[in-house]
Amino acid sequence: MVAKSDPNSRLIAENRRARFDYHIESDLEAGIVLLGSEVKSLRQGGANIAESYASVEGGELWLINSYIAPYLQARTFGHEERRRRKLLVSKKELSRLWSAVGREGMTIVPMKMYFNDRGVVKLKLGIAKGKKLADKRETSAKRDWERDKARLLKQNSRG
Repeated sequence: MVAKSDPNSRLIAENRRARFDYHIESDLEAGIVLLGSEVKSLRQGGANIAESYASVEGGELWLINSYIAPYLQARTFGHEERRRRKLLVSKKELSRLWSAVGREGMTIVPMKMYFNDRGVVKLKLGIAKGKKLADKRETSAKRDWERDKARLLKQNSRG
């Protein structure tokens, strides 16, 4: 029997610049506290985590500056688009994140927001260190070379 992909398990938003702007040291999965109108909006695909970041404040982990589009059918009981949202991680992971941010230059970057196989919204976070301009150029040059190399190999294999 062929396994079908779960319609609930899908990508909502991705921070594609995260790997370009940061060296990702490690990553972890976190739950997120949402309102009903936010979940319904996410099911329609209205989210952006490109300019957002996570911060440890008061012994809790918060997602700051993430955008979830307003859900039009919930006009009266809607939500703020850019409100701070609490992230759910274990105390052990929270202490690891807090100590990593305490080191110089480390930050917590949201990389992906998705529905898991149970239909619950999850956020993939990366513990990262910012890249300098030269590192970004090197990453770009390496990506371009890989693309050119694949193109040349494809041309040579044809004949």
